[in-house]
Order: sequence, then structure tokens, then C-alpha cells
Amino acid sequence: MTVERWSNLDENRLKFQHFCWGACVHYRRVLTICLFLLTGVSLASARDLALVSNKSNSVSAITVSDLLKVCKGQTGHWPDGKPVILIMRSPSAPEMKLFLEKVYELPEGEVKDLIASVNRGRPGHPAIMIAASDEDLVNKVASIPGAIGVVDVYAINSSVNYLKLAGKAPLEPGYLLHGN
Repeated sequence: MTVERWSNLDENRLKFQHFCWGACVHYRRVLTICLFLLTGVSLASARDLALVSNKSNSVSAITVSDLLKVCKGQTGHWPDGKPVILIMRSPSAPEMKLFLEKVYELPEGEVKDLIASVNRGRPGHPAIMIAASDEDLVNKVASIPGAIGVVDVYAINSSVNYLKLAGKAPLEPGYLLHGN
């Protein structure tokens, strides 16, 4: 049996500690990157939405029950006689998840079926229109009298008005379409 000299033992111990320290730093970096990515994904899906309206609409606030009627195509005209048109992003868009959960309370497939049935027989003037982007949505709402839309709160510009929902403005505490 051979006994290793004390100096060699100490040298091996230092090599082992150096190896462990490098592995810890590597794992710490990987963990940090994973947490960063997960945070980004969760923040992207937790967008604040707002209801916007054509500037000529006389409506400045809407109740949740009235919004649900609009979303289901059960409200045909505003009190001033203009036709009601809801413009929204595709139900399959990640940013619409909040709206589907809190307003429709239906899964994506059922919302798509509902939109198709509401628009059936209305080829020239659909009750619900789908926009390709937030910019497209705001432009459509701005150009169609009687239109309202559901859009990311940061896409609102001066061409549309925001609607209060259940007495609350977007970004106000308690607003139904707040992302978190």
C-alpha cells in the first residue's frame, strides 16, 4: 500500500474545488437564463387590454353584461342607432387569452364557433371582425362608426377613445381586463 504525500493530496483537493466551483457557476448561469425566459413568457401573456371606441360613438362606458351581449352578437345597435361592431384579435392569439377567460368564459374553439355563427347571414356587415394586429384593430375601430375593439392598452392612440368597463378605466385598479 502506498501513501500519498501531503502536498499531492492538497493539490488534488484544490483541483476538485476548482472543478466544483466552475460547475456551480455554469449551473447558476443556466438557471438564471431559464428564469429570465420564463419571466418573459409570463409577462408576454399577461398583457393589459382595453376597450376602445370609434370617436363618433356616444358610448363612453359599458357594463360587463352589456359587453358580453356585444361579444355574443346580441346587441345590434347603440342607443344612437349606429350598428354595433366588435373588432378583436383572433381568439387563438396569445394576447386574447385574458379576454376569452374573463369575458367570454369559453375556450378558444367555442369562441371561434360563436363568431362564425354570429356572422352567418351578415356578409356585408359582420357583428364581429377579426384584426391581424393591434395597429390594424385601432385603424378599423377609428374608421368604422359604431365599432368598438379590444386592444393592448399601449396600442391606443388619439384616433380612438377608450371605454370604461364596469366604471373602471384601463390600468385603474380593479379593471377587468388587467393582465395580472
